[in-house]
Amino acid sequence: MIELRSLSAGYRGADAVRGVSLKIPPGRVTVLCGPNGCGKSTLIKAALGMIPRSGGEAYIDGDEVSTLSRREIARRAAYMPQERGAPSISVRRMALHGRFPYLGCPRRYTRADYAAAERALERADALDIADRLLTELSGGQRQRAFLAMALAQDTASVLMDEPTAFLDAGRQLAVMDTAAALAREGRAVALVLHDLCLALRRADSIALMDSGELVTCAAPDEAYASGALERVFGVRIGRVMTGTGWQYYYE
Repeated sequence: MIELRSLSAGYRGADAVRGVSLKIPPGRVTVLCGPNGCGKSTLIKAALGMIPRSGGEAYIDGDEVSTLSRREIARRAAYMPQERGAPSISVRRMALHGRFPYLGCPRRYTRADYAAAERALERADALDIADRLLTELSGGQRQRAFLAMALAQDTASVLMDEPTAFLDAGRQLAVMDTAAALAREGRAVALVLHDLCLALRRADSIALMDSGELVTCAAPDEAYASGALERVFGVRIGRVMTGTGWQYYYE
């Protein structure tokens, strides 16, 4: 469970996020959406104590983030960033990096760590590239590798910043399936997405941001009916009922 109360944060003395109160509860997939530069990534980083706050509070499992060490935070919440480098290591080794919060010094992987990494690779659909170097992979393949690293942390909360970027349509849906499966296990799951139609179809809750503020957090049907998505993004969104539920499209 992650809870933010009137949180404000930013860079170089300027707030990119202002007064956001939001709960990311267990058992649900919460999608953060909004125009570029609206503060989605900043919000996630501030929630995990990665950047300083200028105001408000952030809690993980009831504990204020500021009272927790980096290791304690990493054991409670996994974070998949939007931007990252590509070291010259194998995908399997990258997945094992997700086990760092549980290792002592010197770092020695246990049988349980290797098993957790393999499960994460399978879940991220990355077993086929497990022995390849990250530097040899396409952008989409790298996304699967970094997803595996986040999943290997095996945390109660999982926050992912644009995890479907660079992925083809089939693997975008697979990521959403994985997010839903994590939520069914009782984990709190939050994803930053730019694909509104995918968010409306697969999220349990949509947290819509604009200009650093939270506009609404509601179920997809409510978010759609409110017209807030169309106002914020300046697009028209239609929908049609199919055998698998509502399908959304841009008009």
